[in-house]
Amino acid sequence: MTDKLNIGIIGLGGIANLHHSGWERVENARVVAGSDINPAMLERWQTEYGVANLTTEPSELIDDPDIDVIDICTPNRFHTDFTVAALEAGKHVLCEKPLAPTVAEIEKMIAARDRSGKLLMTGQHFRFTGAAQAIKQEIAKGALGDIYHARAWWLRRSGVPTRPTFIYKDISAGGVNLDLGVHVLDLAMWFMGNPQPVAVSGVTRTELAKQDGAFSVWGGDIPADIDVDEFSAGFIRFENGATLVLEVSWMLHHNPPEDYQTWLYGTNGGAHWPSAGLYQTDNQVKQHYDVSLKLTEDKIRPHHQEIEAFAQAIRNGGTSPVPAEQSLQVTKVLQALYESSCTGHEVVIA
Repeated sequence: MTDKLNIGIIGLGGIANLHHSGWERVENARVVAGSDINPAMLERWQTEYGVANLTTEPSELIDDPDIDVIDICTPNRFHTDFTVAALEAGKHVLCEKPLAPTVAEIEKMIAARDRSGKLLMTGQHFRFTGAAQAIKQEIAKGALGDIYHARAWWLRRSGVPTRPTFIYKDISAGGVNLDLGVHVLDLAMWFMGNPQPVAVSGVTRTELAKQDGAFSVWGGDIPADIDVDEFSAGFIRFENGATLVLEVSWMLHHNPPEDYQTWLYGTNGGAHWPSAGLYQTDNQVKQHYDVSLKLTEDKIRPHHQEIEAFAQAIRNGGTSPVPAEQSLQVTKVLQALYESSCTGHEVVIA
């Protein structure tokens, strides 16, 4: 591989457009090929982006010796097979979240990565926001001390993404947990230092989306045969004694209608994302201190930041900016949460 990175994107809908514009920002990188099962999508990418090598067969990108990186933007169910095949073909892989729906699938990816010696990164763009970077720096300085509890939520009001790739389990493998939950859970666990989860108690529901006339501001009427979770809540315990409360929903009667937050509570202070607030107490003078951290401004979109970080790691021989091992821990929690909801009992993670 030369300094120039040739990128092939599999799955050209939705998020792939952000990935394309992200790769355009990277010096000496270019998207040279794309694959999608929808011929109309291929035509649009040729017209709008000038990508000449377009195909309905992903294997053509994976087997192309001139492609250095495979960027996977497909529905969840297809992440594993494409990731493993690309790694085995000697490609670096950037895969959209969730890395895979199950623990076993991510373990399969990790094994393929280790055999290949290539980089594998999960697309978790919240980590690359200016607020997240500022908070992480303060955590590293000890401003929060030992983080022993956190809360993370992403709550929407009438905000179901009604495309089949989100609302049918045979394509998505799960609902709001794998759409929104994976984002805020990954962020919270990253802030906490990626502790080992040991037990999860949780519930999932599909309630409001099943009501007569249920609609989404994201796509009109919600199909009556939606078969994934619209709401999820969980309580997670970690090996180091820390705890985390997770709440996610597409459909709550909630205000504001789009509300995502993470709160961190430590022995020296607390922090809030995305406001980048830092909260401390001086017991000697009996005084509270609230600080708004100086932000690394989001002059570059977080999706683009993650792509630039991945490209830099490839060129410098660095480690993955979002390692698969960390995504594995996140998936262990979500998989256990689903199991707990089915059984009605806390699930211990081996």
